[in-house]
Amino acid sequence: MPTPDTLVEGYIAMWNEPDAQRRRELVAQTVTDDASYVDPLMSGSGVDGIDAMIAAAQQQYPGHRFTLLTGPDAHNDRVRFSWAIAPDGGEPIAVGHDFATLAPDGRMSSITGFLDQP
Repeated sequence: MPTPDTLVEGYIAMWNEPDAQRRRELVAQTVTDDASYVDPLMSGSGVDGIDAMIAAAQQQYPGHRFTLLTGPDAHNDRVRFSWAIAPDGGEPIAVGHDFATLAPDGRMSSITGFLDQP
């Protein structure tokens, strides 16, 4: 079972992975088969839906990368953390705070994202 630190590292990695096959593997390692993701701009369900959502975000923001800002902070079956997205070498275009519920196997079963302007 992953620790909150390794789980969130995998989460950030899946958002940054440009290779479609490797990204889908990271998504499957990080979220459950029936996981849900929702933020103010997008949503996805299951491994395939979340993978497709990330692919679309990568197409919309080429050359941008996510970085972990704070966390993870975890208790019981909950985890929260903050991140930023920025172009390579640039200032963040957005900062977000994600809250996830964990399944018994340690993967994320639901993720809710909140977005802020930097």
